[in-house]
Amino acid sequence: MYEGNYRCRMATLLLIEDEPVFASTVSRYLANEGFDVTVAETGAEGLERFESLKPDVVLLDLRLPDVDGFEICRELRSRSTAPLIILSAREDGTDKVLGLELGADDYATKSMPHRELLARIRAVTRRAATSHEDPSVIDLGRYRVDRTAHEVTGPDGVIDLTQREFELTWYLASHAGEALERERLFNDVWHQQGLGSSRTIDSHVVSLRKKLSGVRISSIRGFGYRLEPDG
Repeated sequence: MYEGNYRCRMATLLLIEDEPVFASTVSRYLANEGFDVTVAETGAEGLERFESLKPDVVLLDLRLPDVDGFEICRELRSRSTAPLIILSAREDGTDKVLGLELGADDYATKSMPHRELLARIRAVTRRAATSHEDPSVIDLGRYRVDRTAHEVTGPDGVIDLTQREFELTWYLASHAGEALERERLFNDVWHQQGLGSSRTIDSHVVSLRKKLSGVRISSIRGFGYRLEPDG
């Protein structure tokens, strides 16, 4: 578990990036922050390095010389749940939505300050370490979501949630920080194919916001919702 001091254990980081200047600058900065950084310049090399290194976290450029980065993202996610952050030079958000839908844990633009990139890396590795401790329990600040007991507890005891509210809470919490499309929520929580009434999902979110005061569930206009990881 990394918890704050990342120098107590040198986390391994795989950077799949073909731009030498960017790769050199970022890898040097992250190495100074306590990461053991390996750089792969192509998608094929990235997959090979991933298998041999079993890195703690992956930074993946979407524009690679040999293969579409989205394909590498899909392949990496099929092999492992290791934290994955996609990198893109685009600022319009198109890559972000597709990358998150393919299972990436976060998204960063190449123009982002290194300090912010570092914070995002630490955030996804913290969440991964916490989930590995007990995958059936998630802490949301003042609330504890227990999948085995099928309940959410807070400072005053068990929160009165319907079955669907609990399932939605668990799903949002287990994908904290991830933008979740309404259709995906309907498929995975309501277990029905196709987009149901958006009012159904919206009304459940409104109810959760009232019952779980302090847990931030952000609306993404025209898309869906995201439970903020700092709750």
